[in-house]
Amino acid sequence: MINIILFGPPGAGKGTQSAKIIEKYSLVHIATGDLFRKHLKEGTPLGNLAKDYMNKGNLVPDQVVIDMVDDKIKNSGNASGIIFDGFPRTIPQAEALDKLLASKSTPIKVLIELVVPEDELRLRLADRAAKENRPDDAKPEVIENRISVYKGETASVAEYYKKLGKYASVVGVGEIENIFSNICREIDKSLLL
Repeated sequence: MINIILFGPPGAGKGTQSAKIIEKYSLVHIATGDLFRKHLKEGTPLGNLAKDYMNKGNLVPDQVVIDMVDDKIKNSGNASGIIFDGFPRTIPQAEALDKLLASKSTPIKVLIELVVPEDELRLRLADRAAKENRPDDAKPEVIENRISVYKGETASVAEYYKKLGKYASVVGVGEIENIFSNICREIDKSLLL
């Protein structure tokens, strides 16, 4: 299986590129936000457990998130692999994901980080707010906070995979097709390892 983490700050282009990668490599898309919405909507035991934490204003524990990921993998049929989008967000989540995938003998092949300058991220998020009616991205202070949280809490996941020799970076600025070609080159290189 080809298991990939598409990584980068808010506004880096992960959603745009994920769709293209999924189509080319026939991968299952796992985005934890989608998993939360599905489990909450369907009232599954995992959804109810997550809801209990959220209703108390607490973060959902990593193990509940991992269990949702495991459920998605089990129900993905004979996919040729998985693209993780927006997950893992912390080193403990990365360690738990690696442990889960090791139990299935299908490790992460590569984390591909989309590298985009902060000024460009700010422009993209503000533009997205206008085009996609996402008022959360319209406020400069919210944009700054999202970038700050990414740098403070999430960026360390890239370092974790660097240490494992499973890291690649791609400049996320330019023509969408050129960025996609560069991502594909990194995916194809990881398959040779």
